[in-house]
Amino acid sequence: MSFSLPAFKRKVRRSKTLLRRFLTRLEKNPPHELDTYTILAEKEVWKEVDCLSCANCCKNMTPIFTPPDIKRISMHLGMSVSQFKNKWLYKERGTGDWLNRSTPCQFLDLTNHKCSIYDVRPADCANFPHLPKKKMVDYMHVHKQNVEFCPATHSMIEKLMLKINKELEPQL
Repeated sequence: MSFSLPAFKRKVRRSKTLLRRFLTRLEKNPPHELDTYTILAEKEVWKEVDCLSCANCCKNMTPIFTPPDIKRISMHLGMSVSQFKNKWLYKERGTGDWLNRSTPCQFLDLTNHKCSIYDVRPADCANFPHLPKKKMVDYMHVHKQNVEFCPATHSMIEKLMLKINKELEPQL
């Protein structure tokens, strides 16, 4: 199965509200087996999704650069921390988070969807899309955002919705 970013975006337009409402309901009343369902859904997702065929996260989102990320990446690039910040980042008002100045990410090679600093990439990138977190309920806010940008997150939430709704059917 080949991946089409335009097809994914059309799918998101049709389903993101439904999936976000589902996540809100889960957040308020999580089933006892939610983490087990999440682990099973995630295993299925990675059989279907190849991040290198997409890179939509790198095209449309920015990671948070932590101080250790900034130090590691700037050293890798042969820059001082202040040079790196001045060239690539801005500090978000309110949160104080360091974010990319623009999207797509300056480190994304658009020809092959690969990260040019993959070995030293920000921790936020390394952990994305945050699917296998132990307590799924603690990451609902993250998944609500990512469902719009990440085919893996979108697929996992669809699978969870089908599984949980199926489990609830006999009780209705």
